[in-house]
Amino acid sequence: MAYEISNYSVKITLVAAADLSALQYTFVKLNSSGQAAAVAAATDLPIGILQNAPTSGQEAEVLVQGGSKLVLGGTVAAAAVVGTTSAGAGVAIVHGTDTTKFAVAQAVTGGASGEIVTVVVACANAGRAA
Repeated sequence: MAYEISNYSVKITLVAAADLSALQYTFVKLNSSGQAAAVAAATDLPIGILQNAPTSGQEAEVLVQGGSKLVLGGTVAAAAVVGTTSAGAGVAIVHGTDTTKFAVAQAVTGGASGEIVTVVVACANAGRAA
């Protein structure tokens, strides 16, 4: 079961670059205009996890650090290091193996593809899984 971790979370508000209404609780990135955009590749550096469901031009609430819910794109065990799929869903990554992906979160609860779990996010401190 996923739950919110509300203490000590950092959220920012950005303009949605496109319709993000179907992407709540997925990773988003910052585009060159400073707007929230959908992650387009597993190698993209996410800025955080989208907390609401904005359409184009609306305010996108993005959690950049702290606890959040996250939609999974594969099986993730509790305590696993998490990166993103090309669709912005969370996926387990392995240091030394997934060297082109960014380690941006750690799973608090585990689950399977399509499920929503709890993660602790630190996108500002992300590094490649080298």
